[in-house]
Amino acid sequence: MFKRLLGISLLFGMAATAPPALAASCGDREVMTQKLASGYSERLTAGGLQKSRPEATVIEVWSSDETGTFTVLVTHANGVSCVVATGSSFFHISENVPDPGTPS
Repeated sequence: MFKRLLGISLLFGMAATAPPALAASCGDREVMTQKLASGYSERLTAGGLQKSRPEATVIEVWSSDETGTFTVLVTHANGVSCVVATGSSFFHISENVPDPGTPS
């Protein structure tokens, strides 16, 4: 019984003290955006306000026509931004172009 109790308490203790997995992808917005601009030639291309609780956040899409990369940031009111998605082969859609499945 004591071994089980000790094992369970060690397991929960390690889980409680482990750093969050996304902590490495968060930081000061100014530092992160400078890194996106200088390291990936990305610039802010889209964004919007996400009303959520307990605070509203700003969703930002940074992309580069040169490199084809993109990054999606969530920025909190305290100035901390977190990377929620990255990728390549980014493209823009023009409103003047009909959908491929629409007959002309």
